[in-house]
Amino acid sequence: MNTVNSISDGRNLTLLTDLYELTMMQGYFKRKEKNVNVIFDAFYRKNPDGNGYAISCGLEQLIELIENFKFNDEDIEYLASLNMFDADFLDYLREFRFTGDIYAIPEGNVMFPREPVVKVKAPIMQAQLIETALLNLINHQSLIATKAARVVHAAKGDGVMEFGLRRAQGPDAGVYGARAAVIAGCVGTSNVLAGKMFGIPVMGTHAHSWIMSFETELEAFRTYAKLYPDACILLVDTYDTLKSGIPNAIKVFREMREAGIISKKYGIRMDSGDLAYLSKQAKKMLDAEGFTDATISASNDLDEYLIQSLKDQGATINSWGVGTNLITSKDTPAFGGVYKLAAIEDKETGEMIPKIKISENSEKVTNPGDKVIYRIYGRDTGKIIADLIALSDEKYDENEDLVLFDPVETWKKTRLKGGTYSIKPLLVHVFENGKCIYNDRPTVLELRDICRKDLDTLWDESKRLVNPNKVHVDLSKPLYELKQQLLDKYRNIDSV
Repeated sequence: MNTVNSISDGRNLTLLTDLYELTMMQGYFKRKEKNVNVIFDAFYRKNPDGNGYAISCGLEQLIELIENFKFNDEDIEYLASLNMFDADFLDYLREFRFTGDIYAIPEGNVMFPREPVVKVKAPIMQAQLIETALLNLINHQSLIATKAARVVHAAKGDGVMEFGLRRAQGPDAGVYGARAAVIAGCVGTSNVLAGKMFGIPVMGTHAHSWIMSFETELEAFRTYAKLYPDACILLVDTYDTLKSGIPNAIKVFREMREAGIISKKYGIRMDSGDLAYLSKQAKKMLDAEGFTDATISASNDLDEYLIQSLKDQGATINSWGVGTNLITSKDTPAFGGVYKLAAIEDKETGEMIPKIKISENSEKVTNPGDKVIYRIYGRDTGKIIADLIALSDEKYDENEDLVLFDPVETWKKTRLKGGTYSIKPLLVHVFENGKCIYNDRPTVLELRDICRKDLDTLWDESKRLVNPNKVHVDLSKPLYELKQQLLDKYRNIDSV
């Protein structure tokens, strides 16, 4: 890993946390008997954008953060200046290191509400301290990856370029948003720093100002074509798309052809106007001159709905530049990931005691205990049937019948015959005793291939942009019964 290009990039991000993580941490330090081993689950309750799934993203940056987690002298000095922390606790922080275990759904995998995206097993002081940074990293990139996957799906195989840096909420959001977008299927980004950091393709043409800086549009096009003959995409809507831009672009392409210049990629880009009508007219004009393989690219506040609409209208666009609405996930600006205590160790027995959070809002009631996720596929289709959240000591045999049931409407059951399904554990072991053991970490472009293949395991109905079919996330019978026992224990209170 090139640490120069890591999430920290020379910055110490150990204080990337909420204050209450540190105040609780000091409390556990003072009451040392409370610093027991625990299990926390990071999960989310609702897919963003009304989607049928989400994309797991950001694990690489979490790994880098944990590996470099250390309070330096400046951190200690600042915390001391708050007059909230005692000297012995600050001395402890100087030597602080993460020593626990972390499990996670690998990047590029589809995931669903309520299943643990990340599971942390560590002393409670450590598990509590990393909460905020963990959620910050996973929430942001998973949000942008999910949005990008929707946009790519709408494009139906056309290339989608991530163009959002100038509208992103700051440099980190732009850089790591570009990373997430490429993992989810974008062919490249305009963000040069992201290209350098992650080895992903960088793409772009020129601005209207390039055209306006020349005496004529034709001169601007000719100059650009001489500079970049192998990537000659000309912006044609500075003055008049049909009467000036496209005719001048065709003239330049004709001159290149006559000069024997064979461009690897050439074509036009439109950034305004009625893109459906203009693209169809552009296609006719280009085809008439023999430029049948020309790229017709479009930008201009695109999102998945507009791309789908343009496709339905017969637009001849085959390359899409998507910026603001992708990099900000404009219609759903936050991913609702949370981090909840699931179990706590009994110091006398070493047993992990399941814990549950109860709420009047049923969706906020947590699933207790040490859990794993099994993804269940149909053997004949390779498609996802359901995800099953189970206790970590449960074992399943694919040759035996498996009964799945809805954990809310429990009468809804499905029996899968042995031999008709396959099971894959989703969570991978990332840190063990504070050391990263997840060493075979894919590059961003490898993650893009992983994501594409994982998306192929979804039925098309679950990838619809509107009202997608729900993929069921069920609880195993032992986990369901444990949850009911804890609900009964904490809610059956005698009246006063």
